[in-house]
Amino acid sequence: MPTQSREIRLARHPEGEPALDDFSFASVEVPNPGPGEVLVWNVCMSVDPYMRGRMNESISYVPPFQIDKPMEGGAVGRVVVSNEEKLPAGTFVQSFCGWREAFVAPASSLQTVDTTLASPSTYLGLLGVTGLTAWVGLFSIARLKDGETVFISGGAGGVGTAACQLARMHRCRVVASAGTEAKVAFLRDELHVDYVFNYRDGETLEHLKKGAPDGIQVYFDNTGGPQLEAALSVLTNYGRVALCGGISGYNHPVAGPRNLSAAIGKRLRLEGFIVSDHMQERSAFLAEAIPALQSGKLKNCETVVEGLDVAPAALIELLHSGAGNIGKMIVELSD
Repeated sequence: MPTQSREIRLARHPEGEPALDDFSFASVEVPNPGPGEVLVWNVCMSVDPYMRGRMNESISYVPPFQIDKPMEGGAVGRVVVSNEEKLPAGTFVQSFCGWREAFVAPASSLQTVDTTLASPSTYLGLLGVTGLTAWVGLFSIARLKDGETVFISGGAGGVGTAACQLARMHRCRVVASAGTEAKVAFLRDELHVDYVFNYRDGETLEHLKKGAPDGIQVYFDNTGGPQLEAALSVLTNYGRVALCGGISGYNHPVAGPRNLSAAIGKRLRLEGFIVSDHMQERSAFLAEAIPALQSGKLKNCETVVEGLDVAPAALIELLHSGAGNIGKMIVELSD
């Protein structure tokens, strides 16, 4: 049984872009699990853009990380010691106890995952909260209908790649943006997105007019900023916007759209959402996603880095405007 676990802590609140000095490492004793508890060794963990907001001192929709306290995030691990017969040793479980090697938790707080169906990391990506976020944003918030045209900004990220694929499964025309030529090529050649552009190459509005000459009915917003402004210009009457993220302003605030008044004349609906409010939809999502993954209609897109030590750098890279990752950012840990 492991007796020591390394964990990553928040060392200070960053100003602007995070730096490695904003993180620290610590080794802690792993207690013996009590009645109904299990000891879990993480095998992989999630790195997500929303974590930048939790590094600030201000309170948002989730509590901020505390200085000199372990950070948190999605993780999949293996039960190594169990005091609960429903979760025997060897079971793979999903938790929110990432950014550490090992932890003890009540068995009732963990969710089992079937690694015969998909790899552990898939449950942090396509079959996890990432995929569910895309599904909820498209179909519950934006109410995307088969055959409509949708623009997805940040299309090469974890949520973006899932959203692009789910929309195409529903016979929609998909327009997507990305920040590097490699990401553009991936979306075009691997995910067969109908029109992809590099938002650094020319004006987003001109790309949208070219990729969707008849306008768009839905905008799935992962970026905010100029791309939201451009989308408002090409949305058709009664268009819908799912406000999922605003990564363009996570490190430095950006101005809101100058043409927000377009929402009045076009009778647009803009709705922000947090996926944790929609966990009851997980079963319906998996009923569609699992067969599609098994048949090859959906791909789990991910970028994997190795070792707890690289997690802070992975988060910094993810938040960088020229990040090279495609799909979900995953940190694999030694099992």
